[in-house]
Amino acid sequence: MDSKINKNGKYLIAWLPGDGVGVDVLDATKIVLDKVNLNAEYIHGDIGWEFWCKEGDAFPVRTIDLLKKVDAAMFGAITSKPVKTAEAELVSELKGKGLTYRSPIVRMRQLFDLYDCLRPCKGYPNNPLNYKEGIDLVVFRENTEDLYAGVEFNPVPANVAAVLAQESKPFAPFKDLRGDEYAISVKVNTRKGCERIVRAAFDFARKFGRKKVTVVHKANVVRATDGLFLDTAREVARGYPEIQMDEANVDAICMWLLKNPLSYDVLVAPNLYGDIISDLCAQMVGGLGFACSGNIGEKLAVFEPSHGSAPKYAGLYKVNPIASILAAKMMLDWLGEELKGAAVEKAVAEVVKEGKVRTYDMGGSNTTLEIGEAIAAKI
Repeated sequence: MDSKINKNGKYLIAWLPGDGVGVDVLDATKIVLDKVNLNAEYIHGDIGWEFWCKEGDAFPVRTIDLLKKVDAAMFGAITSKPVKTAEAELVSELKGKGLTYRSPIVRMRQLFDLYDCLRPCKGYPNNPLNYKEGIDLVVFRENTEDLYAGVEFNPVPANVAAVLAQESKPFAPFKDLRGDEYAISVKVNTRKGCERIVRAAFDFARKFGRKKVTVVHKANVVRATDGLFLDTAREVARGYPEIQMDEANVDAICMWLLKNPLSYDVLVAPNLYGDIISDLCAQMVGGLGFACSGNIGEKLAVFEPSHGSAPKYAGLYKVNPIASILAAKMMLDWLGEELKGAAVEKAVAEVVKEGKVRTYDMGGSNTTLEIGEAIAAKI
């Protein structure tokens, strides 16, 4: 992409550590970013469970305003449930005031239309956690709609229940139930949402010489929404005749990825399926310590490790920061700093291959910061 450097000569990067080990892994990531001499100003933003407990808002307005001003953001991790008795009491009080916790990262994706969730899953040589050598998969996950659209009812309002009763098949399990006896989550796929995520996958394949895009769906059962996704993908694919389009049911692809991971290249899927298969792919190349993610829109992109906040390890600097460092590599690429991004990935690969510095998940005893320092030393 074109360079996004701002008029003051520096990138503005929102720095959102969040909860738990999010702080730890971003500390290690900053060591690496400093070593590549990225000309940037890092601006802290409040986000996560702490602010839900204190303010009843895990994604405060001040952080939303910050994201409107920056070029990109690095995000750590968030906690989504109480880990202490005192927190549980605070949550109970907030619920009593009619406040309900909602994931700030999901809100962020929808508010800033970060529709493209890009998740590369690459096995670096000599990683003892690799499932097979040579795996190099890229998952494109639609990031704003599908079953994560947030359209849910529990209990089901009378007017919604009436429509469902009228439109449902005679054997529908909810047909004769009261609204408080069942719940509904609405799966929403739009033609625009389907088209742009599939096009992003094919554009990536064309740019980087990838030969095949696999469209993941369940259109044989979920005919309306997944049918729209699949039909739209077929239309988009006609504009990329040099790239093979493959189609796979989500259940079948989980089996085939394990059996023949080297047969796949780029995968694209609606939100829920993309979430599932990207974690499967990540596990085959080392697990969540290697799973990075980009939430990309037209004007803003937010980069993160895919793992959670692991509260029991918070502040111990024990967990693997490579996922976060690879997320920073993605950020550098998005900013137009591809040479710096390539230097970071090369350094990661060298540290993994040497095997001298490893966190506990890889069978070592080094700290989070020691990993960051070792990678920075290779740049």
